[in-house]
Amino acid sequence: MPDPTPPAVTATPTVAGPELVQLLTPEGERLEHPDYAIDLTDDELFALYRDLVMVRRIDTEGFALTRQGELSLWASLQGQEAAQVGAGRALKPGDYAFPTYREHGVAYCKGVDPVTLLGLWRGVSQGGWDPHAGEFHLYTIVIGSQTLHATGFAMGIQRDGGDGACMAFFGDGASSQGDVNEAFVWASVFNAPMVFFCQNNQWAISEPLERQTRIPLYQRAQGFGFPGVRVDGNDVLAVLAVTRAALERAREGSGPTLIEAFTYRMGPHTTSDDPTRYRLSADVEAWKLKDPIERMKVYLARSGKADHDFFDQVEKEADDLAAHIRAGCLALEDPTPLSIFDNVYAEGSSLLDEERELMSSYLAGFAEGSHR
Repeated sequence: MPDPTPPAVTATPTVAGPELVQLLTPEGERLEHPDYAIDLTDDELFALYRDLVMVRRIDTEGFALTRQGELSLWASLQGQEAAQVGAGRALKPGDYAFPTYREHGVAYCKGVDPVTLLGLWRGVSQGGWDPHAGEFHLYTIVIGSQTLHATGFAMGIQRDGGDGACMAFFGDGASSQGDVNEAFVWASVFNAPMVFFCQNNQWAISEPLERQTRIPLYQRAQGFGFPGVRVDGNDVLAVLAVTRAALERAREGSGPTLIEAFTYRMGPHTTSDDPTRYRLSADVEAWKLKDPIERMKVYLARSGKADHDFFDQVEKEADDLAAHIRAGCLALEDPTPLSIFDNVYAEGSSLLDEERELMSSYLAGFAEGSHR
């Protein structure tokens, strides 16, 4: 029987250590790094800020729709916007992303309509987007299994002579799964064009980071024979620079890289979780001072690159996106019962055909005027 006693409230570290790659401090001060230089135009900086705001609004609306009874569940990414936007914008055409179930920001960067994401959480689809159209694969609920899928796909790109790469997203808790470590082995031994992107948000549901590792997660890569790097996951510039470098390394045939984006999950694990049962409010308040959106806003404002009109316009765009999400959610149609048999196999199967016929006959028994 599971232990009914709530887990103890535990404090987590609020500093990441000297090995952290950072290009933008929490106070909005621009830094340089000898290994990860990045030179962006003002328009590119504006676009990154806009991405951060839009992604947070997607998350806010998903959370609100759940509380209003329109979604059955929602996995929040609040606080992790910079990690997802920086990684998502580093991907080029031909690069494939393999998400968990929280990468709403990466999906946005890859052109997936947020309304399409809601279908899974509303229970009207099993993931209703074409994974090849946006090179963004379906959400994976089985913890860590997408790392093996990504590694196999990357090996396929390699053998087909392609020039793209794959990036698998997972959390600090998933790093303890066998699938993730097996993926490390295969990617390393076969020199696959892979980037493993770990969003270390400090909590595997209610388990703190110290239950997962005794060393920084990025250092695990050394034991598998490829490099690892820890980046400030709340710094969109640093994440973009580090991920670009890792993807380029993969594309040129130098093998995999493990990126540990050191960040923090500001909200609950999902909307069915109560984080006040296992973590201190003081930690949350401390991490609010490292908010990825605010530091980018301060940088743009203090440097004179952006004014109030720009920020107001971005908020207006976010409001429009929120309206689109709410209206789109309510307009999602319920699937027909027999649609569960669609897309199971590329070419179908005799067993599936038999099961479909049985279900069809069963449903026909409820037709008006039936005596079955």
